[in-house]
Amino acid sequence: MTEKAKPLTDLAIANAAVMKPILEIAENAGIPEEAVEQYGRYKAKIDVNKLPVTQSFGKVVLVTATSPTPAGEGKSTVTVGLADALSRLGEKSMIALREPSLGPVMGMKGGAAGGGYAQVLPMEEINLHFNGDIHAITTANNALSALIDNHIHQGNTLGLTQEGSLGNVHLI
Repeated sequence: MTEKAKPLTDLAIANAAVMKPILEIAENAGIPEEAVEQYGRYKAKIDVNKLPVTQSFGKVVLVTATSPTPAGEGKSTVTVGLADALSRLGEKSMIALREPSLGPVMGMKGGAAGGGYAQVLPMEEINLHFNGDIHAITTANNALSALIDNHIHQGNTLGLTQEGSLGNVHLI
């Protein structure tokens, strides 16, 4: 009897992949280098104000509200797999994924980077901090919360309420 080979894990597939530099990917997509704000060799933000104006329009496919399978295939895997399939058919394709929550770090959910052979890399960086925006927002939120708590503790001269509003000013 022959023993069936175990499928590779997402991490094993990711570690075996050879990543292309983000500038090469941007060039292939027609994005000028001056519109690319690099976050290392493999990640970047795109400044839409520096993209060339074009009269051609593409098509948008929105992948949303997909319940993951028991194996973990969900929205990100479907999105990446769809872009890969379109590319193999000779179509130009581009995807946009949101920055994942901290769920993957806590082992509570998938990583919003796809899975199997339909992954976005570098998976570990995407799941931990991507480009630092979420960390900056979290830090700012925590600082504001501490300032508000301290203000209330010191006498609440602004009259902040538990409902979170002060006239036209609304607190998050």
